[in-house]
Amino acid sequence: MTTKIYTKTGDEGDTGLFGGGRVSKDHPRVAAYGEIDELNAVIGMARAIEVMSRIDEVLAPVQRDLFSLGALLATPDIEKMKEQLQKARISDARIAQLEQAIDDGEAELEPLKAFILPGGTPKAAALHVARTTCRRAERAVIHLQRETQIPQIVVIYLNRLSDLLFILARVANRRAGAGEVTW
Repeated sequence: MTTKIYTKTGDEGDTGLFGGGRVSKDHPRVAAYGEIDELNAVIGMARAIEVMSRIDEVLAPVQRDLFSLGALLATPDIEKMKEQLQKARISDARIAQLEQAIDDGEAELEPLKAFILPGGTPKAAALHVARTTCRRAERAVIHLQRETQIPQIVVIYLNRLSDLLFILARVANRRAGAGEVTW
């Protein structure tokens, strides 16, 4: 027997949380993990456009990280949240890996001397959309953090990730031979 995707339990505007409990679908917790989910989908789209192996190697584990962060944010119990953080392997070492990927990307690029307009190739444009989606997710997590305890490393991760996505957009344009338009 197959399990149906629809449960009808959210028809009244609330949703179940990972680990128990129900909240309104517009609760800051749901907004935060919803933004993470959207970010993951946008990164998936960016990966599917003009596949570039090195960029894909960097972003595939990021998508796994985001899935784990979404589960963490959907967990209202702080002890279960800490368990999720351990499972997710989001740590200072993971932040250092993102920073190394940023440094590696920057090594390929000319130093930035002006603001650039998002765009260029479809790949770069998708990565810019991912970057802005990441910033929105970061804002949603910070909003949730005002109400409840959220590990600071979640905000740090999203902050580094948005920087990484910016650099990867620039790298995608450079590798495709597309110039950047300055503001």
